[in-house]
Amino acid sequence: MNPNILEMRSITKTFPGVKALEDVSLSVRRGEIHAICGENGAGKSTLMKVLSGVYPAGTYTGEIHFDGKLEEFHSINESEASGVVIIHQELALIPFLSIAENIFLGNEQTHRGMVDWNRTNLEATKLLARVGLDENPITPVGQLGVGKQQLVEIAKALSKRVKLLILDEPTAALNDSDSDHLLALLRSLKGQGITSIMISHKLNEITAIADSTTIIRDGRTIETLDVAEITQERIIKGMVGRDLESRFPAHVPTLGAEVMRVEDWTVHHPTQRDRVVVKNASFNVRAGEIIGIAGLMGAGRTELAMSIFGRTYGSNISGRVFMHGKEVRTHTVSEAIDQGIAYATEDRKKFGLNLIDDIRTNITAAGLDKISSRGWVNNNEELKVAESYRSSMNIKTPTVMASVGKLSGGNQQKVVLSKWIFTSPDVLILDEPTRGIDVGAKYEIYTIINKLADQGKAVVVISSELPELIGICDRIYTLAEGRITGVLNAEEASQESLMELMTKEKEERR
Repeated sequence: MNPNILEMRSITKTFPGVKALEDVSLSVRRGEIHAICGENGAGKSTLMKVLSGVYPAGTYTGEIHFDGKLEEFHSINESEASGVVIIHQELALIPFLSIAENIFLGNEQTHRGMVDWNRTNLEATKLLARVGLDENPITPVGQLGVGKQQLVEIAKALSKRVKLLILDEPTAALNDSDSDHLLALLRSLKGQGITSIMISHKLNEITAIADSTTIIRDGRTIETLDVAEITQERIIKGMVGRDLESRFPAHVPTLGAEVMRVEDWTVHHPTQRDRVVVKNASFNVRAGEIIGIAGLMGAGRTELAMSIFGRTYGSNISGRVFMHGKEVRTHTVSEAIDQGIAYATEDRKKFGLNLIDDIRTNITAAGLDKISSRGWVNNNEELKVAESYRSSMNIKTPTVMASVGKLSGGNQQKVVLSKWIFTSPDVLILDEPTRGIDVGAKYEIYTIINKLADQGKAVVVISSELPELIGICDRIYTLAEGRITGVLNAEEASQESLMELMTKEKEERR
């Protein structure tokens, strides 16, 4: 028997004006966990869409050999029938349907032409047990967190008798606990003989779990590493074509006067109004300073930021916001922007960008008053502004008239930053600014953040990655269950000291 369950040979895929893949080859051994790495736009997801039939046979050149057979998949249904199942980064679940309904959607358990609900729920329960999810199968998927939804997707794949499971950025939106559970599940599936391909930007996870790793750069295969060769440094060099001597650009801060101060900020849940989400939080940030906000999932980081920015989250909000020593109102988004506050959301695709619109209009959307006269947008000025940001932010696109939805994650994030920088803020709050983007694009984002600080902006960075906060921030505040539990200067911060403060509230309650 061929030791490889999959061989993709000389795959070339072209879109109008762009060669996305050029002569790419990939071999995956049976029963292994195979990682695919590359910068945003390198061609990773395109290659997996070719494999799964999203891009059907005939739209690319090359051969796919799966489980000993030459295959030409013309649809996802055909690839799934052969045992190839892909779970995309954007989960394909229907929130109002139950877990069981989602698992068997399109693969209904029927008897005499009718859905057999007893069998459906029974089989769903068995599949949930296999992925370690203790939930009632009749629970609506929309009531689950992202981590549990990811497990439902895997249970759905197992219902299709999967042989090769493809996961595209499976842990991008997960906290550390959910990520660890997912990786443990992949090891368990490996023990059951299921082969997995994992696309990921989290190099620590790849080095921890992958049996082999293929690196793709600019639509070409660079190399495949066996487990003994896999190091983060080796992967980075293959991805970006050079060594990154440091993950974080050097920066010497020049601090000025205090720009923003928040005092005794309290926020209640928007619907459960007796539930306090943020309690008596106080912090400040100075001109030229980069501060971080660290906390476990559910600590209230995003809720704190959104409630300050135009009260876009929460109810019964109390507390005071000062800009340049003067108390200000930020009760609406317009008021927050007028006071010099900008907020780049953690979910750029849902809240940060209009994916079906072009880059030009996305960049200027929050600052139309700057290019308008008597209610009319000056299109020439809008184009000039967008082009200047395309150049200064190194947004990789042939034209600002292109749809922003077609950009890679890193370039989409640059558009989000451009949008808010265009409003000329004094304070820029960045919520998970590097989530889901590769190490090379992260370096570019860090460089942009440093430049903003050097221009005298006050920058607040919320991140789940403690090394990131330690690497780019001058001070780091910690949140635990809605309370600020401490603040550390960069030179005294470590992952251990931050984690101690991030769990302080829970420990004191025991």
